[in-house]
Amino acid sequence: MTYFRADEPQIIQVIRIILEVIWTIVLLHYELTKAFVKWTVPQEPKDVSEDVILITGAGHGMGREVALRFGRLGARVVCVDINDKGNEETLNMITEEKGRAYTYQCDVTNRDAVFALAEKVTSEVGEVTILVNNAGIMPCKPILKHSEKEIRTLVDINVNGNLWMIQAFLPAMLERNCGHIVAMSSMAGKMGLRNLVPYCGTKYAVRGIMESLAMELHEDPRDTNGIKLTTICPYIVNTGLCTNPRIRFPSLMKVVDPGEAADQIVDAIRKEYHEITIPSDLYYTNKIYNLLPVGAAKLMTDFIGTGLDPQ
Repeated sequence: MTYFRADEPQIIQVIRIILEVIWTIVLLHYELTKAFVKWTVPQEPKDVSEDVILITGAGHGMGREVALRFGRLGARVVCVDINDKGNEETLNMITEEKGRAYTYQCDVTNRDAVFALAEKVTSEVGEVTILVNNAGIMPCKPILKHSEKEIRTLVDINVNGNLWMIQAFLPAMLERNCGHIVAMSSMAGKMGLRNLVPYCGTKYAVRGIMESLAMELHEDPRDTNGIKLTTICPYIVNTGLCTNPRIRFPSLMKVVDPGEAADQIVDAIRKEYHEITIPSDLYYTNKIYNLLPVGAAKLMTDFIGTGLDPQ
């Protein structure tokens, strides 16, 4: 960015601006070319065998599926969940496949507990290099049916849990200029859905956190290029959270198998994608949808007829 001195002649200021515009155009072309190449040329997934990968909500569902896959790739997998039983089951499944895993119980809504977890994992396992913020809940009912406690719990787990984990693990990544933070948002974080008003709010918040963090790291005077961010936006995944999916065209908008979703998540992390949707074609479909006027978007929503009925 160009800064002007008060005593600098106006012609010099104009020249500075022109040079900055030219340089910005050059950089834009470079970034666009780089993005095009990345999109068209298959990337080699990074090796994670030396990584310490911490996954919250690892005791069931997507967290477990992702943990199993990283275990098979040779990573040291740190399984974090408030549910000890489910977490131990995940650990046993990883070790039965000759993987390396560790379990820790933690309530991600408790900031002190999260910071204590960070210290303990660092001393007992090593510095976390990939943080997967997966823990979340999804109550499904009309907004007026939610109690105050349900909404506060939803925000605490889905939003504050992400913030506390980032605050606890980002400092060490900044010191090393190395690390990867992954957030589980949702297609419900890209478009509003009936019966998921508070949930959609939390998943929009997760995307906002990750986008803002990307800008904060970009504008940090330190070199932060070694820190990667990935946001995952799955459609309806058959993990048990979505008990009453409503799908008019199952062949086009099918419920995604957890294993298939986990494969895509792990692939996105290993290729250091900035954001993905599951299925991948929803990424562009959603961008087109967002260009429509509000009335037209509602008509398309009525026609597609996809959503969740109350639990």
